[in-house]
Amino acid sequence: MNIIATHINYYHVCKRKLWLFGNGIGMEYTSELVTEGRLVHETSYPNRAARYEEVSIGGSVIDFYDPQNKVIHEIKKSSAKEEAHVWQVKYYIYLFEKEGIMGVKGVLEYPLLREIVPVRFENEDREKLRSIMVEIEEIVEGEVCPPKLPKKRCSQCSYFEFCYAAEESDI
Repeated sequence: MNIIATHINYYHVCKRKLWLFGNGIGMEYTSELVTEGRLVHETSYPNRAARYEEVSIGGSVIDFYDPQNKVIHEIKKSSAKEEAHVWQVKYYIYLFEKEGIMGVKGVLEYPLLREIVPVRFENEDREKLRSIMVEIEEIVEGEVCPPKLPKKRCSQCSYFEFCYAAEESDI
């Protein structure tokens, strides 16, 4: 299985979402929030494309990479799921290391909040990431879709209607 950063992110957000995505059920195209996030990414730093590059590595796409300073820049709309964002950037750093590019750093940028959060990749993160990747494979390759999270946690998710289609809406 080719694990990409989206798997890492979804692992931290919702195991059901991870399983659905990993089994080819994508709902992001129906989400206004995903569209808003893309708009924030495309409009927040209009001059950045001249200085930094969008990079594809290991099937994942990094928003911006500054090769001179070896810094990954990941842009997010909100900080609501920050742990998932942090591990996504750590995974990018891991991918660079697998390609022999050492000393890469990462930052999470929240332009709507005007915040920049540095991401450190420590030795213990490598082992944790390997463990997470094993769990991701087990979840995605599992025969049964994991259970839904509580409805109140899911109301902004692109998979919300998929998961709760048969229930009355009482959010």
